[in-house]
Amino acid sequence: MTDERLRRWRLVLGGDADGTGCALGGVDAQMDGALAALYGGGEGGREGGERSAGLGGSAPRVARWLGDIRSYFPSTVVQVMQKDAVERLNLTRLLLEPEMLEAVEPDVHLVGTLLSLNRVMPEKARESARALVAKVVADLERRLTQKTKAAVTGALDRAAKTNRPRRVADIDWDRTIRANLHNYLPERGTVVPSRLVGYGRRQRAVQREVVLCIDQSGSMAASVVYSSVFGAVLASMRSLKTSLVVFDTSIVDLTEQLHDPVELLFGTQLGGGTDINRAIAYCQGLITRPTDSIFVLISDLYEGGVRQEMLRRVAQMTAAGVQVIVLLALSDEGAPFYDHENAAALAALGVPAFACTPDAFPGLMAAAIERRDVGVWAERELGVAAT
Repeated sequence: MTDERLRRWRLVLGGDADGTGCALGGVDAQMDGALAALYGGGEGGREGGERSAGLGGSAPRVARWLGDIRSYFPSTVVQVMQKDAVERLNLTRLLLEPEMLEAVEPDVHLVGTLLSLNRVMPEKARESARALVAKVVADLERRLTQKTKAAVTGALDRAAKTNRPRRVADIDWDRTIRANLHNYLPERGTVVPSRLVGYGRRQRAVQREVVLCIDQSGSMAASVVYSSVFGAVLASMRSLKTSLVVFDTSIVDLTEQLHDPVELLFGTQLGGGTDINRAIAYCQGLITRPTDSIFVLISDLYEGGVRQEMLRRVAQMTAAGVQVIVLLALSDEGAPFYDHENAAALAALGVPAFACTPDAFPGLMAAAIERRDVGVWAERELGVAAT
């Protein structure tokens, strides 16, 4: 085994040189100490041959550690270590300290943790927390806005078909040729179109109503963050009428805050129970044009309300022509825990339930706007069979 491989295994395994025969020094020893403080073991975390890892409860010490790991590891690794530190070492309380918030690497999971502390956050930490959330939101908007608008705009254009396009630029040549293959003239090697298929003129009026209904129970933190950003992007498009509702056992309509996703996120309250039926009942009242509406329920489907009534309301919506979609999660992690029985009951109603990544969400919205089978779309694009 090469020295480099031994070095890497030594950093992975921790402990001392006895196991791998590889001693660490310099920056490697400092990296090992940072890892030992969180995961235990390692030369940097030992005194007198005994393990003494751990970050303790000192905010200055944790802040220094956060600065260290940002200098030793790439941001993607730093985010994982921060998440592990919060979960393994119970550092939630320290996140209420401004110096801690200034030291961390902003990411979606950290935003979710801060939002869950929103109601107990002291005023001195609120400004730092808001700045951190704003940075994450701005990064997500840069990443997702253009793709979302392009996918939705294209889908709206494709959905507005006409057999009387007014301009040559409005003709969909692929569909026109396919529709006129029976008019092919072999002697001239061409198709004579007797019927044109084209795009309708882009309408300035609202073409679709979109209602995002988001479960804000603690397990849905990342989904709440992503959904809020997507809601703000969709609300900026004049051809869509977008509403955003968050719920646990109570319901909060945050549609008026869609212009400011940071303010919107601070209007959520992560944690608590879940009453999906009550939330769906409220959202039904927001839909004025069922056949032109898309209702997206983002929830792990653990219902604390009346289950049969929830299913009855979903059946009513689909019968009225609403395109109903259930996302078990809108995050990069998938949906490890959800109510399988409720997911199966929804599937029996023709409503697919699956987890969706943020990068795939624009394509999902495009498929829904064109009224394609989103279950088939999920299987093809995400490689998962909708429940």
